[in-house]
Amino acid sequence: MTSVILFDESTVRTQLLPFTFTRPVSGIRCGIMTLAEKWSTWLATQPSFLTELYLKTQYPFVKGNEYLYINGSICPDHELCDTIHTLPNHSILRNAKTNALLAAKTTSEEWDPAQPDESLKVYLYEKNYVAIEHLWDIYLQNGAQIIADFEVLTAGRTSALITDPYTRCYAPDTIFIEEGVTIKSAILNAEGGPIYIGKEATISEGAIIQGPFAMGERAVIGQGAKIRPNTTIGPYSKVGGEVNNCVLFGYSNKAHDGYLGNSVLGEWCNLGANTNNSNLKNDYSSVKLFNYSTQSLTETGQLFCGLFMGDYTKAGISTMFNTGTVVGVNVNVFGAGFQPKHIPSFSWGGQAEGFTTYRFEKAISVIKETIRRREFDLNEDQQKMLRSVFEQTRLFRTDASSN
Repeated sequence: MTSVILFDESTVRTQLLPFTFTRPVSGIRCGIMTLAEKWSTWLATQPSFLTELYLKTQYPFVKGNEYLYINGSICPDHELCDTIHTLPNHSILRNAKTNALLAAKTTSEEWDPAQPDESLKVYLYEKNYVAIEHLWDIYLQNGAQIIADFEVLTAGRTSALITDPYTRCYAPDTIFIEEGVTIKSAILNAEGGPIYIGKEATISEGAIIQGPFAMGERAVIGQGAKIRPNTTIGPYSKVGGEVNNCVLFGYSNKAHDGYLGNSVLGEWCNLGANTNNSNLKNDYSSVKLFNYSTQSLTETGQLFCGLFMGDYTKAGISTMFNTGTVVGVNVNVFGAGFQPKHIPSFSWGGQAEGFTTYRFEKAISVIKETIRRREFDLNEDQQKMLRSVFEQTRLFRTDASSN
C-alpha cells in the first residue's frame, strides 16, 4: 500500500504563520477546498501528514509499504499529478528553476524533506504550478483556485435548482448549487467566474454575490450582504456587510456590517459589529507585513493587503485593523483606534488599553463555550496543541500579567 504524505517545508510553514500554528500547511483553504482536500480529490485517496510533532495527534502520519511524499503547499493540477503518478520508486521531484522539493517516492518512513538523500534519483519538473508559500498567496490565488476546484467538483454533475422566483442569476451555467440550499431574493452574478454554494447553505434576502465565489456547507450570508469576487466563505461561517477577495477557513463569523478586504480569517474567529480593515495605504505604497522569522515587518510587494487572523480570535465591536495586520491564535482584541500591525497569540486588549496575556485556562473555557454553540467539543489533544502554541508564542508577548 502506498501512503500519500503531505509534508511541511519548514521555511514555508513559518511564512504561513499564524495559520500553521494550528494546522499543517496543507490544512490551509484556498479556493473551495483545503490543499489537503484537493490532493485527496485528485489522487482519490486520503492523505496523511508530515508536520510538527505537537500537531501529529490531530494530523497523523499513516504508515504503508511505500510512501509518496508531496509538498503540502502545492495546489494539484493535471500535469503535476500525471508527473507525480509516474515518479519511479526511490526518486525525488524538484522544480527545475528554483530547486524546490515537490515530491518524493521512497520506502522509508523516516524520510526527512529537510535532509539531503543522495540515494534518491532527482527528476526535474519544468512546468509552472501554484503553491501557497506566503500569507498573501492565499487571497491572491483564491479566485483561480475557485475556478479550478469548481471544474473538479462539478464535473459530470447537475446543479440543484434555484426555485426562488425573486433571485436573479447571471451566467447561470456557471452557478452550482448543492442540495438543501436556501436562497431568497438574491443576485448571483457568475459572469466574472463561477459560483459554488455548498450543502444546506443559506443566502438571505438582498445579498449580492459576484463570482468567482465559493460557499461551504451550512454557511450563511446575511441580508443585504455585498460579496465581491475571489471570495471564499468556509463551512459553517456567517458573513454580512461588504467582503472583497477574502478567505474564511470555516466556522468563523463576520455577521454584521463592516468591510473586510484582501484578508484571511482562520477557524472559529469572530468580528464584532462594524469591524473594518484597511487594505490599501493612503500613499499607494506596497504593504509591509509582520514576519515570524525576523520578528519585524517585511515587504510584501502587494498594493492591496489586509488582515490575517489566526484561529479562535475575536474582535470587539467597531475594531479597526490597519493594512497588513497579523493577529495570532486565540486573541481577544478590542478598543479605539487602529490596532497594532502584529498582535501576538493569546493576547488580550487593544492599542489604546494595552495588552496583557490571555490566561490559558480562561482562553480554553471561552473556546469550549464558542464551539459548544455549534455542537462541537474541544478534546484533550486539541487542548494540548493549543497549550503548545501558548508556550511557543510566549516570547512574542511583552507583558508579565494575565487576564
